Amino acid sequence: MSSTATRPDTSYFLRKLHSFTGVLPVGAFLAEHFWSNSAALVNAAKYDEVSRDLQTIPFRPFVEWGVIFLPMLFHGVYGVYIWLRGKSNVSAYPWVGNWLYATQRHTGLIAFAYIGWHLYTERWLTHGKSTYATVESDMQNPWYLLFFVVGILASSFHLGVGIWNFLCKWGLVATAKAQQAAGRLGVVVGVVFSIVGILIVISFRLNWHPFASYYISK
Repeated sequence: MSSTATRPDTSYFLRKLHSFTGVLPVGAFLAEHFWSNSAALVNAAKYDEVSRDLQTIPFRPFVEWGVIFLPMLFHGVYGVYIWLRGKSNVSAYPWVGNWLYATQRHTGLIAFAYIGWHLYTERWLTHGKSTYATVESDMQNPWYLLFFVVGILASSFHLGVGIWNFLCKWGLVATAKAQQAAGRLGVVVGVVFSIVGILIVISFRLNWHPFASYYISK
């Protein structure tokens, strides 16, 4: 028996891990990020309050690096590696699966650039202390606004397809009916995240607070 026969398939393991990190650490981060930023829909004071509270989480640096930054970095870098090695045959076989595969690859690159740039400008440069006023000011720049919108839509679509991909790759949906249900779940997640993200952008851009009545000052 050759040595390659008993050698573990590293590529298989890494692809499974890539799928996992895309849904749980990265997807959970995106969900939390949209949830906390939705405070802007209440008012500026609530957004600043939530932002300050996030900075007081115990062991925050360890949580950020262990649960968010490193898994996200792995997912992004290995995703680029897969993108460079992958081949799309959309033009020859325009099936839905091929279109999803090709679109997920491209939205993944956009999402990786968007999230990395967003963390750099809003987390590192401000030391995590960005305020409603600073974000509102940034949103007045049309190019900044456009980049945000494209990044949000790309990230939401990528996560939606990633959920379907994760459930299929990990054998959690084995039948055709279950895979269709997983696909519908991915669509719902992608659409909901897109809507919430765009509403948050509109809130900053237009100083629009539809849930202002919810705010109770401390």
